[in-house]
Amino acid sequence: MLGSPARDRPRRVRGPAARRPSRPIVLAGLLAALAGAAALGLLFGSNPLGPGPVLARLADPTLDVDAVVWGSRVPRTVLGVLVGVCLGVAGAVMQGQTRNPLADPGILGVSAGASLAVVVGVSVLRTTSVLTTLWLALAGALVASVVVFAIAALGRGLSSPVPLAIAGTAVTALLLAFTSALVLSDETTLAAYRIWVVGSLSGRTLSGIWAAVAFAAVGLVLALANTRSLNSLALGAELAHGLGENLVRTRVIGLAAITLLTAAAVALTGPIGFVGLTAPHIARSLVGGDHRWLLPASGLVGGIVLLLCDVVGRLIGGTAEVPVGVVLSVLGGISFVLIVRRGKMATL
Repeated sequence: MLGSPARDRPRRVRGPAARRPSRPIVLAGLLAALAGAAALGLLFGSNPLGPGPVLARLADPTLDVDAVVWGSRVPRTVLGVLVGVCLGVAGAVMQGQTRNPLADPGILGVSAGASLAVVVGVSVLRTTSVLTTLWLALAGALVASVVVFAIAALGRGLSSPVPLAIAGTAVTALLLAFTSALVLSDETTLAAYRIWVVGSLSGRTLSGIWAAVAFAAVGLVLALANTRSLNSLALGAELAHGLGENLVRTRVIGLAAITLLTAAAVALTGPIGFVGLTAPHIARSLVGGDHRWLLPASGLVGGIVLLLCDVVGRLIGGTAEVPVGVVLSVLGGISFVLIVRRGKMATL
């Protein structure tokens, strides 16, 4: 006996996916939120300026005699957006490459390489120039990632993320040991390293930013070109290979994107944690696991999180601001524990 049409009609799925807004709307909302966070970064700070004077100084830079707006807030807002986007996208690519929700861009030794290069610059070259530090950090980050990649390639393990993770951990430990030896042997180096390694937007300028922007632009292009392969990798390495994916080429493109994006971010502001780890999780809960949407959403979330944490650090620290790296470590750690406890960490 045939069932009634009403009974045989497939039921509409009701769940998180059904209630999720369309992805273009989500991206538009995140873009608006990023603009709002940038506005907060321009309007609020340790220096008590009302919205009126801030807007007047933005319109007429000659009024900004003490360089509070154009000398401090504008550069750190621009850097916050750029660094947040870079770390958010790099984190999403890293987690997609390794299929590990706890993967972080720093696993490739990029931050450790940049730190060692900066320490060598201060200890050996006796230079603390912002532009020189930027170039040293970029060079150190790139060299460290190439070493990690070469070690993994020697073992013919590029088709698997495990050798890369092991090589990255080993190289990071070695580089940090060299860094500690140099820092502990010279007080001047220790003072410069202590300021740089904490990760901060304060005191940074836009000098030499175009070099980092170029690195970031190439990294973003490579990351977006890797989205199809990342979607295939989400099914597993064997299935991805069965679908015609060249796993070695996929790893090379993905790791190049991660290296360039992380190197640009670390060179500009020092190593900043938790953005590359938490931003992809937040973005994944909003747009799902399709990397064509996940990567831009992760970048926008990274920029929002970094700017908001920077504003919080300015307001709670008074005249002595709390570096954004410290704020992110506290708030990021708490939020990540809550994500895990509630079981909302999306599997890849």
